[in-house]
Amino acid sequence: EAGNDANTQEDPTSQIAAAIIQTLEASENNGEAAQAPETPSAQEQRPRQPQPRKEPVFNIEFEGVIPAEGVLEMMPDGYGFLRSSDYNYLSSPDDVYVSPSQIKLFGLKTGDTVLGAVRPPKEGEKYFALLKVDNINGKRPDEVRDRVPFDYLTPLFPNQKLNLFTTATNYSTRIVDLFTPIGKGQRGLIVAQPKTGKTMLLKEIANAIAANHPECYLMVVLIDERPEEVTDMERSVHAEVIASTFDEPAEKHVKVSSIALQKAKRLVECGHDVVILLDSITRLARAHNTVAPSSGKVLSGGVEANALLKPKQFFGAARKIENGGSLTILATALIDTGSKMDEVIFEEFKGTGNMELQLERKLSNKRIFPAIDLVGSSTRRDDLLLDKEVLGRMNILRLFLNDMNPEEAMNELLRRMRGTKDNEEFLASMNR
Repeated sequence: EAGNDANTQEDPTSQIAAAIIQTLEASENNGEAAQAPETPSAQEQRPRQPQPRKEPVFNIEFEGVIPAEGVLEMMPDGYGFLRSSDYNYLSSPDDVYVSPSQIKLFGLKTGDTVLGAVRPPKEGEKYFALLKVDNINGKRPDEVRDRVPFDYLTPLFPNQKLNLFTTATNYSTRIVDLFTPIGKGQRGLIVAQPKTGKTMLLKEIANAIAANHPECYLMVVLIDERPEEVTDMERSVHAEVIASTFDEPAEKHVKVSSIALQKAKRLVECGHDVVILLDSITRLARAHNTVAPSSGKVLSGGVEANALLKPKQFFGAARKIENGGSLTILATALIDTGSKMDEVIFEEFKGTGNMELQLERKLSNKRIFPAIDLVGSSTRRDDLLLDKEVLGRMNILRLFLNDMNPEEAMNELLRRMRGTKDNEEFLASMNR
């Protein structure tokens, strides 16, 4: 009986609670109904109910194979990572782990461009892992295994000319084509004072090579440059742009340039033609000077004695390979910056190139572009690149311009070029 009494006592309270819940639900429904006409998205704005978890499209354990491409960087312990070009080949979350057994099996080296299947990281792992190698430097893995290392390849003088002609009104590349012809495997130095239009000239050369020589792999390496120029270069040039801006530490400049060079060397070993446009070798040498350990021997201008070895190795890698590919490097060198260090760096590189293009500040100050010093610019062994007839006419033209100052020479050349549609027509018009 006592139990029954208790039940009868609890009934009224439970009934009241049920009534309150009903009234609350009713008021909520009424509120929704009232809001619905005013804000149709009210339903969407409410927090969604937890949806039942969908099964993944593929089974991660067995079928989760994703194609990926990257440039291999070896670690001292024998394994390596495929670095992504989106991060300028520096360490990033997109890195792919490559095991030592795979590296030994395929004979991989730092700088190899590897395309293959990767799997997602398992529990406790940090990185994606390479499962299968499909392609190394654009070739099958079995073709790459027996390649000759870059240092043992035979270098020759360039004998295949890169055609830089694009349009009749693009005088920069037309003048470079005649006065300082660039061949596959050229080691060229563009000597420039500040604000002489060297970056614009590099951009025009890059676009000309991309348009006329799609077989060449084009890389633009920007070291210690302004961020807006990096963006401009990425958008206006059909090439791979690898950059390290001036607000980055010197260690990053060194790392970015070295991985770019290693990638180019591996492509050349596989028979490809590679072109690197470097802006600028002076800043690269400064970065190496900052990073280099102190040896106690300091040259004038505060340059460490051993600091210029690595930049020289970068610049000296340009060569035409006998029965193989070629590595062309066009680097800009800064002069008259007011820094003694820049003068020392330029003097070190002065005789190492086989093509020199000098830009003149006086011309750019008068807004005469391209601001090229025609008399001071030349290519070694240009007889291997130009036809005999063209070479003869160019010698006559040089003698004609030699007596003028740079401003008169450029104005005279531009005046004669303006009516012609290409360089052949221009040289033919010299008779008149």
